[in-house]
Amino acid sequence: MYHQSFLIIHGLGGSGPDHWQTWLANELKERNFHVCYPTFSQFDSPDKVVWLKELNSAIETIPTNYRLTVITHSLGCLLWFHYAASKNKRLAKQAILVAPPSPKIILSEAKTFYPVPLNKNQLVEAAEETLFVHSSNDPYCSPDDAEKFKSLNLPTITLPSAGHINTLSGHGKWPLILDLCLNSEMIFH
Repeated sequence: MYHQSFLIIHGLGGSGPDHWQTWLANELKERNFHVCYPTFSQFDSPDKVVWLKELNSAIETIPTNYRLTVITHSLGCLLWFHYAASKNKRLAKQAILVAPPSPKIILSEAKTFYPVPLNKNQLVEAAEETLFVHSSNDPYCSPDDAEKFKSLNLPTITLPSAGHINTLSGHGKWPLILDLCLNSEMIFH
């Protein structure tokens, strides 16, 4: 029997009380899992270097003997790419990357996160299993831009017309993400 820990990484602007990430954190805590859900500083105008330090501090709070699943949203996905590239070692059992923004279109509020290090080897090194979750109509990542992530040949789910998979697109309570976290063996194998 192993202990399970979940690290939830928000994106630009944070997640807020009604976001699926906050709902997920609460659902996992109710099931007695170890959950790390940090709030990064200046989340409306983030600095990649600061967020990388804060992410490193958060990861240091996770017991080393726990199996880690990382769940990111939006800019949090790009933060994970940078973190994986900087560490070059196994960090997690699984990473679920939800609604990554386009790696080509620079968000002015987060320009320090570009260019995005899209390196399959670094992602595979950082997490034994990585899953991308895209939406067919994400305003921050067109289907063409999503192909950049899909070209990494890692497992991908594309949800039909799910917007940016955030509160504005109706993703507060989101049972699918809970299923992905709790039944990952079915998803990744």
